[in-house]
Amino acid sequence: MRPSVAVAVLVISGALTPAIAWSQAPTPPPQIVATGTGEAAVSPDRATIFVGVQTRAPTVGPAAAENARRQRAIIDTLRALGLGSDQLATLNYSVSPEMQYSPNQTPKVTGYVVRNTIRASLRRIEDVGKAIDAALAKGANEISSLQFTSSKADSVRRIAMAEAVASARADAEAIARAAGGTLGSLLEATTSAPPRPFQEMALGRAQIAANAPTPIEPGEQTISVTVTARWAFIAGR
Repeated sequence: MRPSVAVAVLVISGALTPAIAWSQAPTPPPQIVATGTGEAAVSPDRATIFVGVQTRAPTVGPAAAENARRQRAIIDTLRALGLGSDQLATLNYSVSPEMQYSPNQTPKVTGYVVRNTIRASLRRIEDVGKAIDAALAKGANEISSLQFTSSKADSVRRIAMAEAVASARADAEAIARAAGGTLGSLLEATTSAPPRPFQEMALGRAQIAANAPTPIEPGEQTISVTVTARWAFIAGR
């Protein structure tokens, strides 16, 4: 009979060991997690214009020469308006053949297209219309887009971030009260890092062909920030 008793004791001991270890594991304290969103408005004070020249000719040489002449005149004009070398950059230059496709015939080259696009970064909004009109007057025939940004975007984003934290805390406090306790210390807070906001405007062919001064209205930008925070929860007594 003794062997059977010994076996029973060992089985019971083996079964109790993990239960005892599990009961000794620390229980994580209760926590409250809340997410808040904050917004702030900012007026753009910078602009970026993408100015392009597209030229065509039966052969590459004349198409490239005419393109270079126009784009050089545009760059010189923009420099005369006060733009420095750090505000002008070539973004794209391409040469491509124009093909003619006829049934049962070998495709043939009918001409060449040369495209040259520069980026002009302006530090004053009031110069945008003048820069566009000057570029068009010197031979630009493609204004692909106009982007507005603000040099104050970072400081305004921090204002929105503070509003987001306050919103998250208000929600967390409401949850804590509803659960019969109070909000404890802040344990963690995270936010994403969104890209700098910009407002883009496309300029159509009708505006390019117009002789009247180009009107520009940058409007306002809204910066939105989301913050997720975690607090300790203190249960009521």
